[in-house]
Amino acid sequence: MATKPLSDETSSAATPAAFDFDVVIIGAGISGINAAYRIQTQGPPGLKYVILESRDSMGGTWDLFRYPGIRSDSDIFTFGLPWSPWKSTETMATGDEIKSYLVQSAQSADIDKHIRYHHKVEAADWDSTEQGWVFQVSVAGKEKPDIYRSRFALLGTGYYDYETPLQTVIPGIENFKGKVIHPQFWPKDYDYTGKDVVIIGSGATAVTILPSITDKAKRATMLQRSPGYIFSLPSSSFLTRLMFAILPATIAHRLNRILWLCSSYLSTWVCRGFPWLAKKYIKNVTIRQLPPHIKWDPNFKPRYNPWEQRFCACMDGDFFAALRSGKADVVTDKIKTVTTNSIELESGAALHPDVIVTATGLKLKFGGGIRFSLDGKPFKVSDKFAWKAAMLEDVPNLLFMTGYEDASWTLGADVSAHLFLRLFRLMEQKNAKAIVPKPSKVMEAKPMMSLSSTYIRTAGRVFPKGGTEQWSPKANYFTDIAGAKWGNVTQDLYFI
Repeated sequence: MATKPLSDETSSAATPAAFDFDVVIIGAGISGINAAYRIQTQGPPGLKYVILESRDSMGGTWDLFRYPGIRSDSDIFTFGLPWSPWKSTETMATGDEIKSYLVQSAQSADIDKHIRYHHKVEAADWDSTEQGWVFQVSVAGKEKPDIYRSRFALLGTGYYDYETPLQTVIPGIENFKGKVIHPQFWPKDYDYTGKDVVIIGSGATAVTILPSITDKAKRATMLQRSPGYIFSLPSSSFLTRLMFAILPATIAHRLNRILWLCSSYLSTWVCRGFPWLAKKYIKNVTIRQLPPHIKWDPNFKPRYNPWEQRFCACMDGDFFAALRSGKADVVTDKIKTVTTNSIELESGAALHPDVIVTATGLKLKFGGGIRFSLDGKPFKVSDKFAWKAAMLEDVPNLLFMTGYEDASWTLGADVSAHLFLRLFRLMEQKNAKAIVPKPSKVMEAKPMMSLSSTYIRTAGRVFPKGGTEQWSPKANYFTDIAGAKWGNVTQDLYFI
């Protein structure tokens, strides 16, 4: 990507600096809101921060995505904010519920008063003279950018491109005369009643949309090139309901977090340590839920082992219930071409949809596409190693928040927030103005994300590199949170 640093000319032409902060948090999604809470409650007294959000509302993913059935693909007890109890007994939550929960959580802690909407950070330059970050911020309604300055930058920008989805080649798709929708940009109030809908893809989005539209659509078909693992989760467990019935909500929420954390890591350990056993169990459970006319092979027999890619969860088996209803189907085949009114498959079969939904994945993006530079010199994020999966090699006072591949995003983001507070305290103790990670030895590069999903395989072109020791990617919440709070955080880190 071409970059343009913040030059003296740009700075002088922009709105004069009127805002000075200790921390600028970029993004008012779940990572940014959580980081703000940690700063308010556990940071040094008087620490001044602001949240810059490019959209007109908080929520990030849960404000952007509006496709039918959108919900968390992780249990809500670990996905929810650890300091704001989720008071329902449901295992997973809808997008609207999560958005409302985030708004209520932010308002209850007065975090919403620190958010500036329609503020898009276009560029960020580290000024070594001032020992701080200078941000060029586009503000709705203003011709010239605002300039923000802060000691530290926290990136709560997520990991994918909000503006451009993953571009997948679907031969002939431009010829189709019906409606083509990407889930990332689902039309508001779109009526699919009585329509034949084909969903191209086999990931979590497709698995969520299919059962959500069968009540109105004439028919829904998931067209997949190859299958993934789909597993049913109960909407609520007896143990969860019991805990919420007899315990205060805060305690019940905390115990459920621990329960789901342990069960999640146990199931992942079994899948990766004994894949043959996991595959056999998943096969038996899947076959019991399928209607007779839909075969396990090839439709539900993945070519990879469990947890080499993310599992797709379906609530109370709603995906399989939709298949049994007769209004939904799964077709495993390759697309030969799309015509004006059909999808021609390599097997010779054809589908005749009114609507095509291209649930083919997300395009990854680091830092919301911000142009980063050091003293006016641009740098490429993918060339850098990541210290503790949170800071960039040779880049001062910049921390990014990421989650886990095999667990809830919020867990990893909270680890990063705790790490930031510890580093900030150390800076004050040492009377330092900046911290800079620098490798002390040559390392072999490792991917930050190890799953084999198509969109994750492109991560190496976008995200920083992992290494060894302090430069290892996030792996396990329990060890990572312990390391952030009590582990060695000075190795390969220089205080200036």
